[in-house]
Amino acid sequence: MAPPSKYSPEFREEAVQIALRSSKTISEVARELELNSETLRGWVKKYQKQQEPAPDAELTVNERARLKELERRNHELEMEVTFLKKGVPRTREAACGS
Repeated sequence: MAPPSKYSPEFREEAVQIALRSSKTISEVARELELNSETLRGWVKKYQKQQEPAPDAELTVNERARLKELERRNHELEMEVTFLKKGVPRTREAACGS
C-alpha cells in the first residue's frame, strides 16, 4: 500500500492547471509552489494521460460525420492537385515553347 500523500488531490489539480496554463516551465512553477519539479512533472503527465481518449474509443455521430466530410474534402483536393500537376509544364523549355 502506498504511503499517504502530503498533498491533497485539490492541491495537485490546481498545481497541474497552473503548470499547464502558465508560460513558465514546469520547473519554474514547481519552484514557486515549493514542489520538486519531477513531482509536478509526474502529476502533469498523469493528468494528460487521463485526458487522452482511449485509442479504440468509438466515434460519436458528429465525429463520424465530420470525419466523412473531411475524407471527402481530402479526396477532392487530391484530385485537384493531380489535375493541376498535369497542366503544369515540367521544364523551362516546355514552358517557353522551345
